[in-house]
Amino acid sequence: MSGDAPRFEVGRSSGAARSGRLCTRRGTIDTPAFLPVGTHGAVRGLSVADLRAAGVQGILANTYHLHLRPGEEIVARLGGLHRFMGWSGPMLTDSGGFQVHSLSEFARHAESGVEFRSPLDGAKHFLSPESSIEIQQNLGADLIAALDVFEPITGDADEPRRALEALERTLRWAERCREAHTRRDQLLFGVLQGGGRPEQRRWSAGRSVALGFEAFAVGGLGLGESRDLRAELVEASLAELPPPAPRYLMGLGRPDDLVEAVARGIDLFDCVVPTRHGRHGQAFSDDGPFNLHNARFREDDRPLDPESGEPVSGATSRAYLHHLLRSGEVLGQRLLSQHNLAYYMRLMVRMRTAIEGDRFEDWSRGWLKRYRASD
Repeated sequence: MSGDAPRFEVGRSSGAARSGRLCTRRGTIDTPAFLPVGTHGAVRGLSVADLRAAGVQGILANTYHLHLRPGEEIVARLGGLHRFMGWSGPMLTDSGGFQVHSLSEFARHAESGVEFRSPLDGAKHFLSPESSIEIQQNLGADLIAALDVFEPITGDADEPRRALEALERTLRWAERCREAHTRRDQLLFGVLQGGGRPEQRRWSAGRSVALGFEAFAVGGLGLGESRDLRAELVEASLAELPPPAPRYLMGLGRPDDLVEAVARGIDLFDCVVPTRHGRHGQAFSDDGPFNLHNARFREDDRPLDPESGEPVSGATSRAYLHHLLRSGEVLGQRLLSQHNLAYYMRLMVRMRTAIEGDRFEDWSRGWLKRYRASD
């Protein structure tokens, strides 16, 4: 299938932080950017109109879940994932590798791929580098990911060996993904692994560059490692990458984590945190997160964010949201998910503005101090 190839343009820099534009045939993502997760082709509880109102530029959808239901062939026959969802902007799909590892019992890993059983009906499925790319090409996202092997950072003595084996297979699979990828209108991200060893992270990045990838995703982080180790591993990964390439940190999603990663040169993020935490009553703010289930909000008539002029964040009282949550009213979960997404989008705009003004270091220092003051 033909089409305009996505391209990335680096804008201004402020220290290691940078702004940019990721241009696709369905629109441009101004970076640094955050993409909410539409696991089953929908950001849970929110409509496309809600996403647009929050300022969302792009969405991530999960290959694993959409392959199992409704199936990529059905999505393709219905015009592709954008038409299926009614979303006209840029979209990214992951490879399915993380979900196979974390959600599928009795997954059997081999050089050829991974055999697993569907949690829906127990049916056997097989995911290989080639089939992952085929599924993603049928779904039709603008940005796609190579299939990788995820090895968690555990800190035990055997972890470096396991991480190296996973990394080596990830690189072999990356080459197969490159060969299977035929859609010019999709940008393929190579996924960088290496566990908790900076030298393995650097090697993963260097080998991925040598394979010819033009976009790179840092995988395997945001799952319990310390902030200091994560920063070291991100820096090790990025040190080997060509500056013109987009850099995507997979699955990382707390606001302060985003600010620290942007400071190190990350361009793109995705995570379920803003919507998942919203469904559990948590709201994000510059003063840190707070939970509206708490009784102290029962008579608090302040809006969620007094500095926002948006209908949900700036005009919905904390007392009303507390009441909705305590009453089991689904509207409370939806409004908090909307607020959190809008907050994330505003945060990304503020980061881009600080970078454009070459004042990101000062801005981020002040923002982090305020956000973490309640820790």
